[in-house]
Amino acid sequence: MKILVINCGSSSLKYQVIDSESEQVLAKGLCERIGIDGRLVYQKAGLDKEITDIPMPTHKEAVASVIAALTNDKTGALSSLDEIDAVGHRVVHGGEKFASSVLITDEVISAIEECNDLAPLHNPANIIGIKACQELMPTKPQVGVFDTAFHQTMPSKAYMYAVPYKYYEENGVRRYGFHGTSHSYVSKRVCEMDGCDLKNSKIVVCHIGNGASCSAVLNGESVDTSMGLSPLEGLVMGTRSGDIDPSAVEYMAKCDGLDFAGVMNVLNKQSGVLGVSGVSSDFRDLLAASAEGNERATLAIEMLAYRVAKYIGAYAAAMNGVDVICFTAGLGENNAGMRELICSYLGFMGVKIDSAANNCAGEECLVSAKDSRVKVYVVPTNEELMIARDTAEIASK
Repeated sequence: MKILVINCGSSSLKYQVIDSESEQVLAKGLCERIGIDGRLVYQKAGLDKEITDIPMPTHKEAVASVIAALTNDKTGALSSLDEIDAVGHRVVHGGEKFASSVLITDEVISAIEECNDLAPLHNPANIIGIKACQELMPTKPQVGVFDTAFHQTMPSKAYMYAVPYKYYEENGVRRYGFHGTSHSYVSKRVCEMDGCDLKNSKIVVCHIGNGASCSAVLNGESVDTSMGLSPLEGLVMGTRSGDIDPSAVEYMAKCDGLDFAGVMNVLNKQSGVLGVSGVSSDFRDLLAASAEGNERATLAIEMLAYRVAKYIGAYAAAMNGVDVICFTAGLGENNAGMRELICSYLGFMGVKIDSAANNCAGEECLVSAKDSRVKVYVVPTNEELMIARDTAEIASK
């Protein structure tokens, strides 16, 4: 089956076409500046990227431009739209309603819309992408794959907040977790690489990019994760604060005369390593500034590493041990220094890094020493492949 994978943002749309049998990417790209002017980035496997300015007032025009590029006579990866067997959509928030991927129906769309208040920046854009594809490809099965679904196996002791219970019962206030598609893929893939039994394993996955989260995966199921009701909780991130005392939030608001929306903007968009360093939310910029002696950039890097190490230690307690630690996403996959810094805190667990093996980037590799009691791997994430797999399985039924 040939699966079109769609990941819609508020003004962007990422896409891939994947052959589900060979798992090869036939084409991929991005639509940018939707609602402003419009730009299509398209790349067929084996060819260079093509960048074209195309008017995209809405996501419908963006999807139409993707289809036109995919079926182009000269560089298209498909001879016609008929070759697409199904469309898989990334949906950020499924609440408690979705513990797995589902065939999209009107009832499913309504249920996703009910989660809009929990993910106001993401879910409405996801729904726009779904409806655009339904309109342009009405006969193709559409499948929703949820960021929150993998974490629906968390026990209540892990996902509940210690606030009045009515907020959970009446308003769904609890920890949901995100990056679930990535955590699911990486935990499964590392067992294939290592030859271990997924159903008898204790794995910590560290998804470290501009957005970052850790998860405890026990016997193939998520039992805890660092993000919460929203992606703001947990690790220090590019522009997000991560864990913070709520009283500090109130105090910051009073200091600057901010309303609730204003202080949330600070926590989501002006904090994290950007806020600490004053340099950038891009870790490449931070590392360069740190190398030049910028103390605040160094502090921001150290804060992130320290927080990741603390979560790994916490999840070792939650699972009563750890077999494997996995690093993934932009920083986790590509920065040997960050991996080594994080693991330097884990000597009590018997973690030892092989510096030569750790000198890798963007590829699957074992980076722990032979005598390390816990294995440490780098596993590049592949959320699009997980979406394609789920979509093919559901569409084939």
